[in-house]
Amino acid sequence: MAKFVIAGRADCPYYAKTELLADYLQKNLPDFRIHKITQRPEVWEDWLKDVCEKNKWSHKNSPIIWRELLDRGGKGLLLGGYNEFLEHAQLYYDVTSSMTTELMKVIAQENLRTHIEKEQEEEALKTYVNPLQVWITSASTPACYNLIPILTSGEVFGMQTEISITLFDNKQAEEHLKSLVMETQDLVSPVLRSISICTTVEEAFRQAQVIVVLDDTTDKEVFSLEDCLRSRVPLCRLYGCLIEKNADESVRVIVGGKTFVNLKTALLMTYAPRVARSIIAVALGVEGEAKATLARKLKTTPSYIKDVIIWGNISGNNYVDLRKTKVYRYESAIWGPLHYSRPLLNLIFDSEWVKREFVATLKNLTATGRQFGGILAAHSIATTLKYWYHGSPPGEIVSLGILSEGQFGIPEGIVFSMPVKFENGTWVVLTDLKDIEISEQIMTRMTSDLIQEKLVALGDKIHFQPYQSEHKELAPDEEKDLITSDTADFQNLSPQATSEKPQSLEFLNDFESKTVEP
Repeated sequence: MAKFVIAGRADCPYYAKTELLADYLQKNLPDFRIHKITQRPEVWEDWLKDVCEKNKWSHKNSPIIWRELLDRGGKGLLLGGYNEFLEHAQLYYDVTSSMTTELMKVIAQENLRTHIEKEQEEEALKTYVNPLQVWITSASTPACYNLIPILTSGEVFGMQTEISITLFDNKQAEEHLKSLVMETQDLVSPVLRSISICTTVEEAFRQAQVIVVLDDTTDKEVFSLEDCLRSRVPLCRLYGCLIEKNADESVRVIVGGKTFVNLKTALLMTYAPRVARSIIAVALGVEGEAKATLARKLKTTPSYIKDVIIWGNISGNNYVDLRKTKVYRYESAIWGPLHYSRPLLNLIFDSEWVKREFVATLKNLTATGRQFGGILAAHSIATTLKYWYHGSPPGEIVSLGILSEGQFGIPEGIVFSMPVKFENGTWVVLTDLKDIEISEQIMTRMTSDLIQEKLVALGDKIHFQPYQSEHKELAPDEEKDLITSDTADFQNLSPQATSEKPQSLEFLNDFESKTVEP
């Protein structure tokens, strides 16, 4: 039996002509068999070079044809290219091809389209064969406990996508993680392929496609804000190096919690530059707190309030912008269909409440983190992930912490919360929004603190100095939505200072003798 392997560039006209002649021979000759291989144009040369080196052949063009010696084993016997195959067919089988050049080109383009469609189908099938690899750091925290049921419900990645969860934490948390694994298995989720634990640093984020970075334990002795900032660096450096070394090329990293969210995101980008574009900070928790506070004032449902924009430092100085905020299904003298909305600022007649009490309430929540517990953190992360994979609701504004590229006058290179929408597996900054200019004083206050946080954390600045305006205080209409808390992250870390050793440092000490290279 004669078996020929025909390999070529997917858009090659000569491959198309060779392929059709081989199909004819296979159809009419009982002992003639072929196997076809196509490659994208951009990878063809590298693929051909590897095949030739492996078999010690010399061939440079498309197609390449060789004969498989099925009856004797061993490597294949190189026949050559397009001309050699035509000569072989005419000499041994008295068959040739009369295909025109124009037809060759048409079929070549059809081959390329078919090849691309086949690749896409194979990628889609991989989601059924290989589960999505999800890693959760600081997995012994309450946020992880609340996040797992949402991830395994199928609401985030879809009911057609199986997931494999790995819980990552230090050795001291191992028994707790084992209990969490058993409880998760008891859920009998149809989308959960497996759940496991990892306490070995070298194995962290192996083939990870989604990494959720949670707050580490906060029961620690805190001496100063500067100490808090610098204490973020070792763990972020470790995570960044591990992500660079072990994670999948398509990994998506999402940073959530209530302490130094922007700073941790920026540090991870610094130490994992390969995937910096795929690292984001969750701002939906602060959005939720603002919507709930407004809903209590209006005596409505928080989900009816849309388009609250969070600018700046998610867990520190930020600007809660209500200028685009709308309220749906509000009970008043004016009613409309479900898609009818009204500007929120037109419904709150007590402007002093917006300027004073609303600001004070959110400032207190940001400073203490009292209501930002495991449930809110988990829901915010899960919702952001859902939007990232499936898109945000059409027409809605979503707040997200990302690396600034100079949009809205924000300095480049800092992680800043701003308005976006999710679509096609990524996000788009809503730079076309009108009437959302931010005063220079407010922008400077927010960016100054974010820049200083990173400088102090990396040791380029010794002391953190909260921004002090040289101008007069803000006018009421400028001040009303500015939520300021110079030491919000610091207070979140330790409402009551204790002498207990920080869990993150314990984790690092477990592996202090081992070096992880990026």
